[in-house]
Amino acid sequence: MNGRKGRVHSIQTLGTLDGPGVRFVVFLQGCPLRCGVCHNPDTHDPTGGREYAATALAERALRYREYFGREGGVTLSGGEPLLQADFAAAFFKECHARGLHTCLDTSGCILSGAVRTLLSHTDRVLLDIKYKNDALYRTHVGCGIDTPLSFLAELSARNIPTTLRQVTVPRLNDDAENDAFLAELIHSHPNIDAIELLPFRKLCSVKYENLGIPFPLAHYPEPDASAVAAREHALSAFLCK
Repeated sequence: MNGRKGRVHSIQTLGTLDGPGVRFVVFLQGCPLRCGVCHNPDTHDPTGGREYAATALAERALRYREYFGREGGVTLSGGEPLLQADFAAAFFKECHARGLHTCLDTSGCILSGAVRTLLSHTDRVLLDIKYKNDALYRTHVGCGIDTPLSFLAELSARNIPTTLRQVTVPRLNDDAENDAFLAELIHSHPNIDAIELLPFRKLCSVKYENLGIPFPLAHYPEPDASAVAAREHALSAFLCK
């Protein structure tokens, strides 16, 4: 298992936005979704990137352990890491063997035996729940809502600490109905111990232009950051203390 190889888009050695503390963040190549808010369209192609062995990647992460402190560690992001679940599990297993905390940043769009094996080596999950209903998911993500919700149920059954994430797009998911949906998810899944609402930003539009593909949400405005922060604060009241 430790000799398994995977395709990596890029690595951020001292990340502070993808999980607790300072983290070694690996962005895996490939994603089955086409989310309108995606900031990394260059990760979509599963044949791109550079190939790494799980052991070699864990050894590289280990070099930065002194910077991680008590809360930091390793995060797998993407792309969609569940698309390379076997490699992700091998990498996380190697990280655990070296005493490194593991965090998975995912849309929860795949739930298979390989993904369940990956979760057995996962200490924390950053889970994107993008919209409040199936229609919005199918229009702006490319999958239904059922699998992400089943994925969340699996995390809850395993009691894996989970940060619930959502990118706020005005007129799509910034209304009271959306926030009530998120509040109910928090209430019904005690493993959710943090929530992050991230403002929709258009800086990534340059990547779409360079790739020659349209930016799906170009006609939507960016939200007011203070309003997003206020909603996040209100939803945090539903978290288990």
